[in-house]
Amino acid sequence: MLLLVLGLALWWGAHFFKRIAPERRAAMGDGGKGAVAVAIVAGIVLMVIGYRSAEIIPLWYPPAFLVHVNNLLVLIAIYMMSPAPKKGALLNGMRHPMLNGFGLWALGHLLVNGELADVILFGGLWIWAIAEKVVINRAEPDWTPGEKGTLAKDGMFLAASVVLLAVIGYVHSLVGPWPFGS
Repeated sequence: MLLLVLGLALWWGAHFFKRIAPERRAAMGDGGKGAVAVAIVAGIVLMVIGYRSAEIIPLWYPPAFLVHVNNLLVLIAIYMMSPAPKKGALLNGMRHPMLNGFGLWALGHLLVNGELADVILFGGLWIWAIAEKVVINRAEPDWTPGEKGTLAKDGMFLAASVVLLAVIGYVHSLVGPWPFGS
């Protein structure tokens, strides 16, 4: 569990580095981007190793129907992380669509996984997505949405999101459980 927590801490720290120590980050110049990217990747590696090696400590047993709720949330999350918010019409006025989508992904995974490691991993990432939005909004309170796109673009990105969900689900089944229920 220690590696999982260290991975989350590294993820949080790398993402908040620019806000916590702006002078230090600015002094690093473009090289800072690489350092932050390495820290984020290292955090992901630690989270994966820590999660996969964590002791199984059940906290609750989610009902089977939540698998479908999770899959819907993940589909919406994929759509929110696509170019749809910038090029479509439906999400045009939403600030932080990628962070909102990431939060939905984490929340969906919290719903279907009831072990302590799941709560630490997905709960930690969900809280990070919320905290990240708060920190960004405080640092940059002024925001104006871009030009509104078309519903046709929304439809195109939704169709692509469905295909991507199927691909992600297949890969998920190769490294973990089948994500689409029985």
